[in-house]
Amino acid sequence: MVMRFLARQMFELVEPIGAIPYSADDPNEAMYALGFTDFWDTYFAGRAAPLGRVPAEVVDALFYNFAPGEVARHIPKVWRTTTPEAAIAARQQGCAKALRSILGDLVDTPVLERTADLLLEAATSAPVEGRPMYAALRSIPIPEDLVERLFHAASLLREHRGDGHIAALMVENIGGLEAHVLVALDMGLPATKFGRLHHLPGP
Repeated sequence: MVMRFLARQMFELVEPIGAIPYSADDPNEAMYALGFTDFWDTYFAGRAAPLGRVPAEVVDALFYNFAPGEVARHIPKVWRTTTPEAAIAARQQGCAKALRSILGDLVDTPVLERTADLLLEAATSAPVEGRPMYAALRSIPIPEDLVERLFHAASLLREHRGDGHIAALMVENIGGLEAHVLVALDMGLPATKFGRLHHLPGP
């Protein structure tokens, strides 16, 4: 019970940092500066970049949670606009800019440096086995910039958790599409209006 409470506390503290690419304007603007014009192109380029130029089938398998054919609408097309390396850099820089705006004067304090160090230590101490997205993100260099490093650590933990979610769903024989329909319904949303399922096939 105590460990569950601590895990929930950590999630609530770290998740807002890891979710910055999807909740702030600066990361999207940094990706748009590379030549993108569509949010979902920036999503797939930014998140899949640590995997390199793998085919859509690989990204679809690892992301697990998009409507059939949705990944192929963006991968490998996004790599005609930029490279995985440039996408990683733009995402990190855009997220760091957003975090600097949010954190304000906290950016230049020992507290933030200590937080980033502890978070990175936790993020790089987790097991890699059976965690392909986490392992891919672990393979890229750790940013030297403090705020980028904070975001990178939060992203590592987020992908580690996501890999765990997929493993749990597979054990229960729940497909990615089914999982997101269930989440949408639990949130009181029509499944076809849920962000990742907007290209659902007809009945």
